[in-house]
Amino acid sequence: MTDAPHDAAKGERIAKRLARAGLCSRRDAERWIADGRVSVDGQKLTSPAVTVTESSIIIVDGKPLPEAERTRLWRYHKPTGLVTSHKDPQGRPTVFDRLPEGIPRVISVGRLDLNSEGLLLLTNDGELARRLELPTTGWVRRYRVRVHGTPDLKQLAELERGVTVEGVAYGPIKALLDRQQGSNAWLTVSLKEGKNREIRKVMEHLGWTVSRLIRIAYGPFQLGLLEPGMADEVPSRVLKEQLGDRGSTKAGAPGEEPAPSPKPGRLRSSKPKSDRQDHTTPSSPRSRTKTHADRRRPS
Repeated sequence: MTDAPHDAAKGERIAKRLARAGLCSRRDAERWIADGRVSVDGQKLTSPAVTVTESSIIIVDGKPLPEAERTRLWRYHKPTGLVTSHKDPQGRPTVFDRLPEGIPRVISVGRLDLNSEGLLLLTNDGELARRLELPTTGWVRRYRVRVHGTPDLKQLAELERGVTVEGVAYGPIKALLDRQQGSNAWLTVSLKEGKNREIRKVMEHLGWTVSRLIRIAYGPFQLGLLEPGMADEVPSRVLKEQLGDRGSTKAGAPGEEPAPSPKPGRLRSSKPKSDRQDHTTPSSPRSRTKTHADRRRPS
C-alpha cells in the first residue's frame, strides 16, 4: 500500500499503536511489518512509516488488533535459570513460560540474564516498556551482588568514575561494600543504565567473580518480600503517582478501572504496606526496606 499517513493530526505511527496494544515492543512491531504480518484497511504494510487513527482497521497475522487495555505493571521476582525472552533458540525455559496464572500477555522492562535473579518489571504496554528502559528516566537500578574477591575503596572509587572494558565505556557505578565474608564480599551496586551483563563484566575487569546477582530495585519499584516466581501487580493509583503521563499511553482512563481478580494463591494484588522487608542482605540475604507503594520518588 502507499505508506502515507491516514490522519497525521489525530493518529499515531503503526509501530507505536501495536506496542500500545501490548502485542510487542515498537522495535518488534517494525520487524513484523517488514515480514508482511501487518495490514491496515485491507492493505499489507511494507514500511512502519504509516500513521493510523482509531478508525483504522488493523490486522496482525490475520487477526484484528485487540482494543488497547488500560496500562498495567507488575513486579515479578525472576528466579535464576530462566531466560528473559518469549522464545529461546536453545529451548531453555523462559520467564514467560513460568509466570503465575492470571497475568495477560506482557513484555519485560529490560532483561535479567539467565543466572541473575530479582526484580523484573512486566507490563502489557510495549510503549511504556520502551520508555522505562531508557537511561533518560534517571531511575536508579539497584542490585545486591556477591563477588569472590576482596574489594577495596580504591577499586570502588574507580567504578564511580566509569570504566572501559574491551572497548565498551560504562557509566558511573556506585558500589558500596556491605560485608566481607572470608573470600567473598557482598556489595550494593547502583547504576542508571543496564548494558548487557554490565555488572558481571565490570566486576571481572576489577578481578572479582560474581557468584550471585539480585536486582532489588528499579527506580521507585522495590523487590520487597516478593518470593521467587511470584508476581505482584502495582496498584493503578501507585502507577499513576510514579509515572504520571508516562503511565497513560493506553486508551481509556488508566488508574480508574479495577484490575481483574487473580486466581487465589497464585497471583497477588499489590497493596500498600507501611513496613516491608527488602528481599536481600549480605548474609541471608534479607533486610528491611520500603516497597514501591511507600516510596514516592525514584531512588
